[in-house]
Amino acid sequence: MNNERVYCIPAKFRRIENLHILLWLLKDVCWALNLKVEGLVMIVPTLTVAILITWQTRRMTAELLHNLAVVLWITANCLWMIGEFYGWDEGTYGTRHLALFPFGMGLLILIYYYLFLARNKQFRQKMQQEMEVVIKQVQKNQ
Repeated sequence: MNNERVYCIPAKFRRIENLHILLWLLKDVCWALNLKVEGLVMIVPTLTVAILITWQTRRMTAELLHNLAVVLWITANCLWMIGEFYGWDEGTYGTRHLALFPFGMGLLILIYYYLFLARNKQFRQKMQQEMEVVIKQVQKNQ
């Protein structure tokens, strides 16, 4: 066994992340099957849970930045889906191209994280401390 510290997520957070995967898949299945009403309805719980996950991880910078990128990814994904449903996805200002803005913002957040934060040993130590504080708070509130 090596001397690296274990990075963990509270089980409460993990359960919500797993639910989010289910919701996202359901939304995308509706998209693939061209189920417009169902796909539009699935935007609400999918984005809501993504925002909830982001809020829960607000005190853990690394998790916050990744989850913010996910919210932007889903936003772009939903924009593209709506455009395909209603024929607004083509052309210079179609939703497919407009979706590049939230996709791009998410990418910029992650590029910043990996180029400037994740490589910094002090930042990684701070993340470990933040995680330990959050785990203690979650355990205390159970």
